[in-house]
Amino acid sequence: MNIKNTEQIKRMREAGLLLWETHQIAKSFVNAGISTKEIDAEVDAFIKQKNAIPLFKGVPCSVAGKPPFPAATCISVNEQVVHGIPSDRKLITGDIISIDIGVKYNGWSADAAVTYPVGATTEEIGKLLTVTENCLKMDIELLKTKSKWSKVVKHSSKLVHQAGFSIVEELVGHAIGKELWEHPQVPNHIPGPNDDFKIRIGMVLAIEPMVNMGGKDVVFKDDGWTCITRDNLPSAHFEHTVAITENGPEVLTCGPNGEGWAM
Repeated sequence: MNIKNTEQIKRMREAGLLLWETHQIAKSFVNAGISTKEIDAEVDAFIKQKNAIPLFKGVPCSVAGKPPFPAATCISVNEQVVHGIPSDRKLITGDIISIDIGVKYNGWSADAAVTYPVGATTEEIGKLLTVTENCLKMDIELLKTKSKWSKVVKHSSKLVHQAGFSIVEELVGHAIGKELWEHPQVPNHIPGPNDDFKIRIGMVLAIEPMVNMGGKDVVFKDDGWTCITRDNLPSAHFEHTVAITENGPEVLTCGPNGEGWAM
């Protein structure tokens, strides 16, 4: 476990602010008729303009024989849970689009994701987005008072299940710092004793609930990356990078005035 000091968290906040700006660029292009590849191109160009590194591009695939991730963003539409590869697919009204971006800036990493509706959506999809965002908000709030991660996620997972949705268990959040993925893993379901951890000052966690409208089961497409719901029902994904400080949790990937999803 890599504990960060105050100065290191300050540096991570600089990366987080840049990532917030990057997400605003992505958001401005979320409209019916645009392709996910076009959104990614705008994000990639902005990150390079800021002398930062798109963390996802070039990450090796865990599936033997499959190519590294080719893009700056993971863009997942509708039944795609995470790790969607940007393509020529054009958004249409009624879609939901999850945009996950990671950057490294001056040696420090930040990771955040958000799901947007494309125009008008159904009431049930609106509920899915609200519940997933509230799940992340609850996790952040409970970091103020809970001593273990299991005690945090116990409450947010209950929120999901009471809404009639399910939590993806095969994919988890993670600690973050100089590297994108650090120990410990941060599951969105109640962990077993071997996967639980104490909340400690100096931890920086990428907390990222993934909530499915239908069942919790997921499968991976032949590209080795794109994770979809087994039942092809929609999924939502919200994420922030959060530091545990002496004054409580600090969201490092919100806007300059503390604005953002799940805030």
